[in-house]
Amino acid sequence: MVTKHHQPYLPIYPFAMESLDLRGFDMVLSSSSAFGKGVITRPETLHICYCHTPMRWCWNYDEYVEREHLGKMARRVLPFLITALRAWDQTSAMRVDHFIANSPVVAERIQKYYRRDAVVIPPPVEAGRFTFDPAIQVEDYFLIVSRLIPYKRIDLAIEACNELQLPLVIIGGGRDQERLKKMAGPTIRLMGRLSDEEVLHYYAHCRAFLFPGEEDFGITPLEAQASGRPVIAYGAGGALASVVDGTTGVFFQNQTIESLVTVLASFDERKYDPQVIRNHALEFDMPRFHRRILQFIEAKLGEEKPGELRTSTSDLVR
Repeated sequence: MVTKHHQPYLPIYPFAMESLDLRGFDMVLSSSSAFGKGVITRPETLHICYCHTPMRWCWNYDEYVEREHLGKMARRVLPFLITALRAWDQTSAMRVDHFIANSPVVAERIQKYYRRDAVVIPPPVEAGRFTFDPAIQVEDYFLIVSRLIPYKRIDLAIEACNELQLPLVIIGGGRDQERLKKMAGPTIRLMGRLSDEEVLHYYAHCRAFLFPGEEDFGITPLEAQASGRPVIAYGAGGALASVVDGTTGVFFQNQTIESLVTVLASFDERKYDPQVIRNHALEFDMPRFHRRILQFIEAKLGEEKPGELRTSTSDLVR
């Protein structure tokens, strides 16, 4: 139940994290976009948090309410809950010894809301999973691979492709699916959830990957680039760290249908070198991520008092 309908359980998440017994560990590495960093450790325990973002829906509450089309009752009750969660979020951030941010924009949020510095280490892409052939025959469609939820702004891509009569393939499922189906014109195909093999095929053969939302980082643009395909992304958030404008893709500057239409109407995938795109994705490959994380952890452990650790650097508290 909680995995499918998590929102009603938000008030008890802090208590759940604080109830974890971590007394037997000398080091904790938490992965957090909201509550994971809130674990309580002993004073001598080293706590490093890999932060995907401070509570986005908590600190950008007005945008969240507008985007999710919340009812009147929720709008009356939520402000009191949000105020309490903001206070808990800041308090729990003080329990972390060192922050790692997954993108520069997240590092800025950590500084703004927590008044803490963060080292930026981008999340990894498993480049070896993705089909790459620089001579592959591209097919006539643009691609989105995503959960179908409002903040992903897939509606922008549908409206823009409707206007230009461009083929668009959308892979994924979610609560926004029925609304998007009603918007979709004859050139739009909502495929639902597909097998990994099918998704890899669509990545490798698309004209370009569309990324119309603003994400803290966003792995799917890197997955497309690992396949050698360019990305058309909204020029904000994590896309600024994963896409090289004019080299591995192109940005549209305003999160509007008109701005995306302008880019799509003049887009030519032949201007982009698949090998260059693939090489860029390899900079985010899993081994490089592991090396960066381990170097950071080892540096921080070196600053601590010498002692026998009972925790390996692969331990992860989510």
